[in-house]
Order: sequence, then structure tokens, then C-alpha cells
Amino acid sequence: MSFNQWLTQRIEKTKQAGLYRGLRTMSTAPQPKMVVNGTERIIFSSNNYLGLANDPILIEKALKTLHKFGLGSSGSRLTTGNTEWHEKLEQRIANFKNTETALLFSSGYLANIGVLSSLPEKGDVLLSDQLNHASIIDGCRLSKAETVIYQHTDMNSLEQKLKETQAYTRRFIVTDGVFSMDGMIAPLDQMMKLAKRYDAYVIVDDAHATGILGEGGRGTSEFFGVSPDVTIGTLSKAAGVEGGFVTGSRVLIDFLLNHARTFIFQTAIPPVSCAAAYAAIDIIEKGQEKRVRLLRRITIIKNNLETMGFKVYGQDTPIIPVIIGDAETSVQFSKKLQKNGIFAPAIRPPTVPNGESRIRITVTASHNDSQVEHLLTSFKNIGRELKIIS
Repeated sequence: MSFNQWLTQRIEKTKQAGLYRGLRTMSTAPQPKMVVNGTERIIFSSNNYLGLANDPILIEKALKTLHKFGLGSSGSRLTTGNTEWHEKLEQRIANFKNTETALLFSSGYLANIGVLSSLPEKGDVLLSDQLNHASIIDGCRLSKAETVIYQHTDMNSLEQKLKETQAYTRRFIVTDGVFSMDGMIAPLDQMMKLAKRYDAYVIVDDAHATGILGEGGRGTSEFFGVSPDVTIGTLSKAAGVEGGFVTGSRVLIDFLLNHARTFIFQTAIPPVSCAAAYAAIDIIEKGQEKRVRLLRRITIIKNNLETMGFKVYGQDTPIIPVIIGDAETSVQFSKKLQKNGIFAPAIRPPTVPNGESRIRITVTASHNDSQVEHLLTSFKNIGRELKIIS
């Protein structure tokens, strides 16, 4: 059997399981209405929560920086890739997150892997939430420490695992701040109390919480009024740009700069992205209007879907998972949404557990009332047609 024949067989199995995926082409800038594969659709699947990815202020800042610094960073941060904009943004992030300092990575994925593969040592243990993001899972796999899974956001389960792992040298609790597939918020306040009681450290990936949760949009730490040992984040969601970061103590950042391979050997994000991200954090910190509008949209959508009879997961976050059940029906539901001019792909295993395939709605501050109403009407009609609701 040839190499390509072998791969074709494996792809065919993926198709038969209803798990085949393909790329879609976006032909317009990130906004509530975009051209997808040549057809205009209302986008309810974007992580551009505050609508900043196409914000004129960010674009203007990027253009000014572009003319001075060019397109690429030309190297890793430890060679030729470190500019004044990288350092300015790190200080801006640290001030925003109320920590001593910060370190930029080229993505949130690389930040998670960098922290988890370098910080714990052999003889340590990572206590990881059952539904943590793939980047956390991969980071744990690359770590020299053992990994123990506790039940999703279940603090009784976490405490039991803490009791069972007392023989390890160090214990690290690692969690998403907001879980990307079910929209739940990690109970960080309870987690911090358990960490103190059992002498553990807490690592939080705040990718979906930064810019959203807390009075100033600083994330789960501000939301709960606590200070984890390590906070990881991304600039590619609410901030609308690209790149990841880690915030914490100066000694933590100094350690990562010297030991995190995904920082040391990765080309730095371009200065133009740093300048745009700096402007985004200014907008997030100074204004509440976008977050207030976003929260209002979230409440309207969730309440209406639940009233219709849909099974809806999540808390007050922009991630609104509507559980359909099997993968095939979920794909069918998504296709019918597309016919109604709405882009909201089905999420299927292995991303979510078997039997919990879903339409993962994400709402932004830029969606208007008529777009939200069209979404709700479409869900009601399709849900009845597919006999998901009565």
C-alpha cells in the first residue's frame, strides 16, 4: 500500500464517522457580516468578542508602526526580534493584569506549551481540568511532571486529587479561566483556597476571559479578586490581534525567558501587532460600553434559546454552546443555518465528548439587534424542523 493510499483510508474513516473537516475562505475583514466561500453570512462563530479586529484605531496604530518597523520581526526575541514595541506591550499587559511583569509569546498555544513544558519538574504533578484546552493538554504531555485529571470545574474532585498527590514534590493546578467549548467559568476563588490549603500553585489560561470578565476586563483574576501564580493569555480574541503572553512575578518571567523553548526558538510576533495590541488594551481598560453591550446580547440569546427548549451550556460569557447531540444532526443543523445566512459551524468529537455535539454560538459586541433576532428565529425554525424542540 502506498503512502497516499494509507492516508486516504484514514481520511475515509474520518468521513464515515462524520468528523471530516475542511477549510472555509473568508473574503472580508472580521465583522458581524462576512463573505464566506463567496456568500455573505452573519458570523456567530468568531472570537472577536469586542469587535476590535477591524477597529479603525487599531488599524491606524498598526499603519504608523508598519512604516517604521516593517512587516516581520526577523528573528526570535533573543536574537534580532526584540523591539521597543515588544517591551512596551509587555509592560502594558503587566499593568493591565496588575502583575510585576509579562512575557510575549507568538501565540497563546505556544505560551501554554512553554509554561507547562518548562515549569514543572520530574517528581511534580499537574492537576488538570477534564475539559482544558488542547494547548494545555499538549503542554502537560510535554512536561516532565505527571498529569492527573480532575472532573470538570468540580472542586470536590480537585480536592480529592490534591489529597491523593501529597507525595509529589510540587502540585500545579492548571485550568482554563473560561472553557472554550462550554462557556463555563472556572471557580478560581475556590481553587485558590484549595491551593493554599494543600500547598499547590495555580496556572490559569485566561484566553477567553481577558477583555471580557471583571469590571475592567482583566479576566478571571479580577472577576474573583484573586492572584494566581501564573496567568496565560492571548491577544487573538477580545483584543482582536495576535500573540500570547504570560504574566506573573519577575522571577517567573526571567525563568521562562531562559527555559521556555516556545519562546526561545520561536520568531517573535511583528512590532506592528504589538502596537495594535497596545491600542486594544487601552480601549478595553478605558471603556465599559463594549462589554456592557456584549453582556446584553449574551443574556438575550441564552434566555430565548432556553425558553425555546434548547439545552444550553455556559455562564455569562460570549461562548453559548447549544447541545444538539449526535454529530450528523449537528452538521445538518449547521448547514441549515448557512442556508439562512448564518455561519455557526458544528463542533463534534474529538473536540467535545460523544453525544454532546453542538452549535457553538459566539456573540460579539458588534452584532446588532436584527442579527440577534434572525439568529433566534432561525434556531427556533430549524430546531422544530429537526425535532430537537417542540
